[in-house]
Amino acid sequence: MPELSRFFNIVIKMIYADNSQHYKPHFHVYYAEYEASVGIDGELLAGSLPVKQLRMVQAWAAIHEEELYRAWNQAVKGIPFGKIAPLQ
Repeated sequence: MPELSRFFNIVIKMIYADNSQHYKPHFHVYYAEYEASVGIDGELLAGSLPVKQLRMVQAWAAIHEEELYRAWNQAVKGIPFGKIAPLQ
């Protein structure tokens, strides 16, 4: 599962061809003992995150929406994608 970004101890990854469980374009978030799947639009699809970290992830996703959709489109085709700048 390639890493997209990392900031404030939050790791964001995207799985290649991962549309069997969540049909919506999404990414996976890891923070301490928490794991979640978050739609590119910021919707929490599965798992959980503390509110503060979820808000940071949603802000990051809003800023990088175009890049996230580009990465998703490449991932579902099995094409490698690059990293996305962290939230600062």
